[in-house]
Amino acid sequence: MSSELPEPPLSAIPGGPAREALDWLYRFVAAIELSPAVAVHSQDRQGVVRFWNRACAELTGISADEAVGQPFTELVRHLGGQDEFDAVMASVWRSGEAVKAREWHVELRDGRRLWLQSSHFPIPENGETRQVFCMEVDVTARKELEDSLRQAGQVFDHARDAILLVDREHRVLAANRAYVELTGYMVEEVVGAELPSLQLGVQDRAFYDRLREQLDGHQHWEGELWGVRRDGSTIPIRAALSPITDVSGAVTSYMVMLTDISERHRAVEQARHQAEHDALTGLPNRILFMDRLEQALASAARRRHQFALMFIDLDHFKAINDNHGHEVGDAVLQEVAQRLRRCVRRVDTVSRLGGDEFVVLLADIGGVDQAAHVAATIMQSVARPIAAQAGSVALSVSIGIAICPSDGDDPKTLLRHADVAMYHAKESGRSAFQFFSQEMNSRVLERVQMENRLRQALENGEFELEYQPEIDIGSGRTVGFEALIRWRDPERGRLLPEAFIGAAEESGLIVPIGQWVLLEACRQGRRWHDAGFPVVVAVNLSNVQFVHDDLLRFVDEALQSSGLAPEFLDLEITEKTIMNGDAATLATVNTLRGRGVHLTIDDFGTGFSSLASLRRFPLSKLKIDRSFIEDIVGEPDGAAMIPAIIALARSLRLKVIAEGVETAEQLHYLRQHGCDEYQGFYAGDGAGAGDATGTPPGLAPSDPVPPALPPPIRPPP
Repeated sequence: MSSELPEPPLSAIPGGPAREALDWLYRFVAAIELSPAVAVHSQDRQGVVRFWNRACAELTGISADEAVGQPFTELVRHLGGQDEFDAVMASVWRSGEAVKAREWHVELRDGRRLWLQSSHFPIPENGETRQVFCMEVDVTARKELEDSLRQAGQVFDHARDAILLVDREHRVLAANRAYVELTGYMVEEVVGAELPSLQLGVQDRAFYDRLREQLDGHQHWEGELWGVRRDGSTIPIRAALSPITDVSGAVTSYMVMLTDISERHRAVEQARHQAEHDALTGLPNRILFMDRLEQALASAARRRHQFALMFIDLDHFKAINDNHGHEVGDAVLQEVAQRLRRCVRRVDTVSRLGGDEFVVLLADIGGVDQAAHVAATIMQSVARPIAAQAGSVALSVSIGIAICPSDGDDPKTLLRHADVAMYHAKESGRSAFQFFSQEMNSRVLERVQMENRLRQALENGEFELEYQPEIDIGSGRTVGFEALIRWRDPERGRLLPEAFIGAAEESGLIVPIGQWVLLEACRQGRRWHDAGFPVVVAVNLSNVQFVHDDLLRFVDEALQSSGLAPEFLDLEITEKTIMNGDAATLATVNTLRGRGVHLTIDDFGTGFSSLASLRRFPLSKLKIDRSFIEDIVGEPDGAAMIPAIIALARSLRLKVIAEGVETAEQLHYLRQHGCDEYQGFYAGDGAGAGDATGTPPGLAPSDPVPPALPPPIRPPP
C-alpha cells in the first residue's frame, strides 16, 4: 500500500468499537487505493503527502513513491488561488470539519493544467486530526466545454452581425444584441416568433417553403433582402441561413446571420447615380435616358398607349457663353434643368444629352394636345429671365416633338424625328415647337391658337354671363338663376361653352375664367337681393376647378367681395367629380356645406354614381339631365328613369331639379312624379307662369319685379 498510515498488528488491538473502526479504516484505505475513478491523497498538518492512490498517480503522472513525503504544493500548484487553497486547508485543520467540494484550476509538475473538483475531509485518530484526505475528480473536459459555450455565447452576443437561432419549425430560439440594435425589436419580442413574421423583406409564404426545402437538404442559402425595423423604416440586409446538425448529421436548428448593408447600398447607388446622371445638372444622362426610352417603348407596345419625345435646344446659347463666360452658362443650364423638372410629372423623364440639348420623355399621354400643352409650358417657363452675376439672361427654346408609335417605334427613329422637328422649329424662327407630323402640327397649332385667344379674351373682357331661371314646380315662383358663360369673340361672334370650355380645361385657363364667373355671378345675386328679389345663383364648376387648391379661397373672396350670403350660392359639380372623389374631395364638400354653400350634382344620370358614393357627400340637390326630359314624349321607357332618380333623391333627402324642360307635357310629367324645380326654354318664354300681368317669367303676380332676365354681364375692358 502506497501510504504512510501505520499498520499495527491487529492482534495488539483490543476488541470492541475501536478495533472495528480501525478495521473499517484500513479496508477503506485499501478500497480507495485500488479505485480507478477517484484520485485520493492525504496531507499532514505540514502539507506533506502521506497517501497517494493509483488514480492520483495516473491523474498527475507522479507515482506514489515520488509523491509520498513531498509537500503537496511542490506537486500541484493552484493557479491564481494558492493563498485561497491554503486558507481552505487551514480551516479544515482548525475546525476538524469537511468543506464543500469546489473546483480548482491547477498546474501539475509536468506543466499540464487541469480543472479538479476537490473534497477535503479530516480523519480523526484518538480524537485528534492527524491527516486530511482529499478526493479529486478531473472536470477539465466539462470546464473546457463550459468555457467554449461561454465564449460562444459572448461571441454570439457581441457579434457585429445580427444573429438568430431558429428551430426546425423556423421559430426563433435566440437573438443577439446586434439584432436588437439592427431592428429595434427586443429579444423577448422575437423569441418564439416564426421567421416569416419578422419581415425580412419577403412576405410570401411560398418563399419560406422553398427556403425550408433547401435548408432541410443541408444547403446554405444567402441573398439580399429588405428588412423592416420596428419603426416601419426599411433597411437593406444581407441574409445567410445555414442548417446546424448533430453528430449523426440530422438538422437540429438553423443559424440566420443578418448584415446591415446600407452603407454599401448607398455607395452602390451613389456610383450608379454618378454613372447615369449628368454631373452639372443632376439630370439623367444619355445612358439612363436610353434605358427609360426602351422601357417606355416596351410599355407602349404592351399596353397600346402612346408617349411623346421632346428634343429641346436653347436658342443662341453660344452667345451666353461668349458674352458672360462659361460659369454663367453653366448656371443657366442648371436653372433650365430645374425649370424643366417643374414642367413635367414625376413619371416623365428630363435628360441632358450634352451641351445645351435636353430631351423630355412624356410617358403615357392622353393625346398630342397634352404634349403641346407641356411644350408651351416649357417655353413660357424657360422664357422667364434668369438672374446672373452680370444681370439677367433672356432665353428661348426650340422644341421638336415625336409621338410613339405614329412617328416611330424604336429609339433611334424617335430621337431622329424629334431632332428633325426641332430643326424645323428653329427654321421657322425659333422660340417655337414643332411636331414631326404635319397633320398633328396643324391640329395642335389650332388648339394653341385657341388657348392664346382664350387668354386674350380673359384679358380683354370678352366673356359674358347669361342667366337661366330655376322655377319651383309647385308654386311657379322663380327661386334661382343659373349663370351661363358666353364668349363674344370679335371674329366669330357669340360662342357657346362647348366651343371653348374643353380647350380652357386642358390649358388650365378654366381656373381664372371660372374665378371671374364666380365673382360676377355673386355680384349679380347681391344686386337681385338689393332689389328685393332673394334668389339663389347657381355656378357650374368643372372638375379642374373643384380640385384646385385655391377653390375655397375663390369662393370666400367672391362671397365677401359681393356681400352675397353663402346660402344663396349653389355650386354645380359633375358626377365624375363625386365618383373620383377622395378624402380631399369629401373635405372640400364638407367645408363648403359647413359655410352654408349649396352643392348640386349636374347632369345626373349620365355618369355612374353609386348610392354609397352619394351618401358620403352632404349634397343639396340633383339635376336630372336633359336627355331624360326629352324621353318623356318620345321614349316613355327612357323617361321611366325619372321617377327612380326622384325616389333616390328623396332617400338622400335631396331636392330634384330638371333641366331642358320645353313643353307643358314634360312639366306635367315632372309635377306628377314629385320633381321640385325645373329650368329650360319653357320657363324662359313665360309659359310656366301663364300670367298676363307683365310679371317676369316664373314669378307669382304678387312678387316684386326684379330684373329676372338681366342683360348679359360683361367685365370692364
